Amino acid sequence: MESSTDGRIRLTILGGFLGSGKTTWLRHQLHRGLLRDAAVIVNEAAERPVDDVLLAQAAKLSVLAGGCACCSGRDELIRLLRAFCDERLGAGTRLASTRQIVLETSGLADPGPIVDALRSDPVLIHHIVVSEIVVTVDALHGLAQMKREPLSRRQIETADRLIVTKMDEAGHPETQRLLATLAQINPGAIVSGAIMGNPASLPDFTGTAPEPLGDFSPEADAPIIAMRLDLWDSVDWTVFSLWLSALLHARGEDVMRVKGVIRTPAGRLLLQTVRRVVQQPEILPDGDDEAEREDNSVAFIGRGFAAEDLRRSLRLFTGEA
Repeated sequence: MESSTDGRIRLTILGGFLGSGKTTWLRHQLHRGLLRDAAVIVNEAAERPVDDVLLAQAAKLSVLAGGCACCSGRDELIRLLRAFCDERLGAGTRLASTRQIVLETSGLADPGPIVDALRSDPVLIHHIVVSEIVVTVDALHGLAQMKREPLSRRQIETADRLIVTKMDEAGHPETQRLLATLAQINPGAIVSGAIMGNPASLPDFTGTAPEPLGDFSPEADAPIIAMRLDLWDSVDWTVFSLWLSALLHARGEDVMRVKGVIRTPAGRLLLQTVRRVVQQPEILPDGDDEAEREDNSVAFIGRGFAAEDLRRSLRLFTGEA
């Protein structure tokens, strides 16, 4: 993309499909100090965000929740960026020297319309320049997502840089096929690897044939919806985890992403799933009162079901229906 030599703020758009490892990668960049002075905007499709809890090392952290920055949340993103520019121009503010913003988009966001919105805004065009679009691609699920989800393919096509994640889980041949397919879809992108946010070497895929992607199925036209399930006091962690395992076994292709912080006897537990795969739970430190008020509120993202369906299913499972 563009580089800024005229004093405008550089904006990096960090995208990638649901569960592809955007936050893990960004956390590692902050931990290593590579984005020490960057302001971070976290966009989540769910009404109550989770990723902001994990990115406390950012110089400034803002949250855009309840809508994707490329469509329903676009006006709010423009407002947020304009306010940031106003604050940066203020004399003596702690943001006066900030030269970079990182926008971590929702897994349902298309980077293309975000770039168009910024370039067409009469104020932001003078203050912000999109310097790079970085897209994370899940080595474990990436090929299947490109076959099933038009959005996944659009995200990859718009990237300047592709970060292939979870190579340790996918295996060598799967990663080679993915790399060959990425080279076919977006031959101009810079490609690198990451495992748990740490840089990792990519395998040689010379001679590997790309995966035939074909046309999309009719199901791909059904909308992907973010919804929230608030757990009531009588639902403990053991019961909830058993119910969730049964749900993912039965509807794992429809339940694309689950994310939330659950209070358990062991502490505040970060729960994340990608389709049928439950990621290793992580114990989080105690937060402030405002952060802990969001505990036991779990975001579900998928298609073919509604929040009331989830509540009814959990009540039936616990015998409370």
